[in-house]
Amino acid sequence: LTRNAEKGLIPTRDFWQVKCTKPTFMFTKTQKCGFKSEPCGKHDERMLTFAQKNPRPDRRARRAEARGHMILSHIEPMETKDILQAAIQAGKAIMEVYDSPQSEWQVESKADNSPLTLADRRSHEIISEALKKSPYLMISEEGKIRKYAERNHHRHVWIVDPLDGTKEFIKRNGEFTVNIALVEDGLPIFGVIYAPALHILYYGNARDGAFKCEVNPETGEWGEPQELPLARRKKGDKLRVVASRSHLSPETKAYIDRLKEAHGEVELVSAGSSLKICMVAEGSADVYPRLAPTMEWDTAAGQAIALAAGCQVVEAETEQPMRYNKEDLLNPFFIVKGSSLNKG
Repeated sequence: LTRNAEKGLIPTRDFWQVKCTKPTFMFTKTQKCGFKSEPCGKHDERMLTFAQKNPRPDRRARRAEARGHMILSHIEPMETKDILQAAIQAGKAIMEVYDSPQSEWQVESKADNSPLTLADRRSHEIISEALKKSPYLMISEEGKIRKYAERNHHRHVWIVDPLDGTKEFIKRNGEFTVNIALVEDGLPIFGVIYAPALHILYYGNARDGAFKCEVNPETGEWGEPQELPLARRKKGDKLRVVASRSHLSPETKAYIDRLKEAHGEVELVSAGSSLKICMVAEGSADVYPRLAPTMEWDTAAGQAIALAAGCQVVEAETEQPMRYNKEDLLNPFFIVKGSSLNKG
């Protein structure tokens, strides 16, 4: 193999340059053919053919593939920046309502008795306008949902919750978020979650990983991103379980009891909205059982971020990954497992 590589008959290790699932190749004057001092077109062609048939993914790509992740290839850095900015701008509009007298919030009840405020509507308008640049269909909690016959043939869809945690918003506890996710063939491949009252931004995809950073509320600029998870559970540590303050069902209590039997002492931590999934992604919690109703827009962005951080988000009954753009947008019960538990 070494002799053939020196002769230019097969590519050496440095010839592979992987951006995503589709490798790209570059040949420079430093990659010399064994028969000439400069690259030989004939042998370069052989090497390119071999490399195309035998792509060598980098470490991150191999780990992502092993976890069953879909490598993001649809959002380039400039577009990603636009989406982050859209989430931050939507968060700014939410905070303008949040900081105003509650009498001006225009709180209404939707058909399912969940609350709707002026902040939900303003955030939806900003995100909708931003995503018009994209060719993909948008499914938003506050928008008109197309019939399944109209959207089931779309490989890519945006799934958006303009204000996740409206109950937390009304309670003024600050634990509400803006959620934006891109779904490909039913699986989330990119997600953004912004908590405007906390000035915290999460985002991620399987190709690049998941990140957390602080946002300057005055300028809308975000600081240096920290790669997730920030911490991992060590042997002997208590198992940290994140549970909803608003939706702690009997099934969830029973699941936590089973965790106690399997892992000993368990520490409960709480958060509102999609921040519960983010806690597992960043390593401040180990598992999040959600054995109560949720909708696709509640979880799509969080699932993309959690997967990019090495976690699992699976249906509680089947242990299969949660899927999206279904005919019924209601989620099954699910479990988010941190990177320290995702083999169990």
